Amino acid sequence: MNVQTGTVDVSLEALKGLLARIFERNGCSSVTASILAANCTGAEAAGSFSHGVFRVDGYISSLRSGWVDGAAVPEIYSKAPAYIFANAKNGFAQVALHAARDAFVQRIRNNGVALLSIRGSHHFSALWPDVTPFAQQGLIAISMVNSFCCSIPVGAKKPLLGTNPFAFAAPIRGEAPLVFDFATTSMAHGDVQLAAHEGRALPPGVGVDSSGEPTTDPDKILDGGALVPFGGHKGSAISLMVELMVAGLTGGKFSTEVDWSAHPGAQTPHTGQIIIGIDPAFSEAGGFSDRSSQFIALLRDAGMEGYPGLRRWRTQSKGSVTISSAMFNRLTEYATEVK
Repeated sequence: MNVQTGTVDVSLEALKGLLARIFERNGCSSVTASILAANCTGAEAAGSFSHGVFRVDGYISSLRSGWVDGAAVPEIYSKAPAYIFANAKNGFAQVALHAARDAFVQRIRNNGVALLSIRGSHHFSALWPDVTPFAQQGLIAISMVNSFCCSIPVGAKKPLLGTNPFAFAAPIRGEAPLVFDFATTSMAHGDVQLAAHEGRALPPGVGVDSSGEPTTDPDKILDGGALVPFGGHKGSAISLMVELMVAGLTGGKFSTEVDWSAHPGAQTPHTGQIIIGIDPAFSEAGGFSDRSSQFIALLRDAGMEGYPGLRRWRTQSKGSVTISSAMFNRLTEYATEVK
């Protein structure tokens, strides 16, 4: 512990173990606890702080409220050679993805392309951890998730959509995968929460208050206000696509249908997720592999020092993370509290 800075250096393995104990003590099966712990630790290690240990309070609150089933066992089934379904049974999306992954990858390799539809799921993290492992296996992955109602599309008079993130991952020969993950709102909801927690104002144009007036106060956005799409009608259209694709193909809830009023403390969106997987080996002989490395060379020749996903890739290679002493103490209390 660094007394002067008020921080603690924790190894990734130690942090994963601590988080797994916390999740198990709050109703998660050992499998679910391990998956959530690895997810939070990976986000923290990669610098995605709004989806790292900052999220633990929200996970615990949702689990204790009875809103989400931390011991749910997903059901995996198929209706077509390239179409896999995963019913998360009111559990976490990452657990359903874990259960379906091997079958999904096999369908991608067999058919060249496949779709995984996850329904009845809660997603409370970043999307890049979901798609990156496919790129590490030489595959291309695209994922979308809709969320709880917190965004006003262009032309609407009230919130209708979620942050509705979109993620993409592709292998690059001899390099780190190219990975991006962005909310279709002007800012991720988790970043608004983090700003409110830290007492920071937001940039202009991010959201509106409960009266529909523009505000830079994160508390006003969170208390009856809403985010707006990035890029005006362009971001709004992408968000609409995500909403229809996810709710339509999973049979899950629209963002505006998420109702946790009977579960005080619930924070995890209960909607759905889709992942599209592509095997670039089916492209023209050597096509994608050669073109991917050529593309990165073109980016560098144009003056780009990096590309999407590279910073996270380098950052998460460290063996430890630094978190505040207050956060470490709270996590330790969660792991040891008498229930």
